[in-house]
Amino acid sequence: MQTPSVYLKGKTAIVTGGGRGIGRAIAKRFSAAGANVVVAARTLDDLHDTRLMIERDGGTVLVVPCDVSEVSDVEKLIEETMQSYGRIDVLVNNAGTAPLATIDEMEPNLFDKIVKSNIRSVYLCSRGVWHHMVESGGGVIINTSSVAAYDAFPGFAAYGAAKAFVVAYTKSLAKEGADVGIRVYGISPGAVETDMLRGAFPDFPAEMTLATDDIAAMFESLLSPSFKYSSGQTIIVSKSL
Repeated sequence: MQTPSVYLKGKTAIVTGGGRGIGRAIAKRFSAAGANVVVAARTLDDLHDTRLMIERDGGTVLVVPCDVSEVSDVEKLIEETMQSYGRIDVLVNNAGTAPLATIDEMEPNLFDKIVKSNIRSVYLCSRGVWHHMVESGGGVIINTSSVAAYDAFPGFAAYGAAKAFVVAYTKSLAKEGADVGIRVYGISPGAVETDMLRGAFPDFPAEMTLATDDIAAMFESLLSPSFKYSSGQTIIVSKSL
């Protein structure tokens, strides 16, 4: 059986939200498997740290500071990737934000931020890479959802609904990609030991969290051609379900 690492060697993979947490772990893992990794994030310091980690391990990485909920920034990300590597084989839509706010605390600007970061970014980046993948014979898109899409939690109504959109969007994109060689998957992590988790739930039991590399390993696995008949599915990865 062909391994994910064999598939990744020499391929080009864009990872959004790759400055820290799950995105950084994915970028590091893909690079270790031989991919040319492009990391997108808004925070320069985070991008710098991710680049240093990958290059220290002998990997190849291009970092692009951008907000993937903005059209012009996504266009810049795609353009710089194509200029550097000439193709796009993998897109990981991992950028997102998860503020904890009940309905009476949820101001319209915060709601809009959740929609832009978790929904609009997935649409813009998927649309941006689509024709490049078609022209090169196919590719793989993996979208980060969340168990919040299925498991309601007070204060996470907007975030959970946004991640439920990602699940539905993944199914539909997989249908559109079937005839052009583009596979689309989703992964819904539970509690992962990240700054984002601790910012919302500082007292969450450590024994119930997953390491970022556990999630990154799932992303890598889905790149194997062995999963070609599972396109459209979203996989839950959690200790609590």
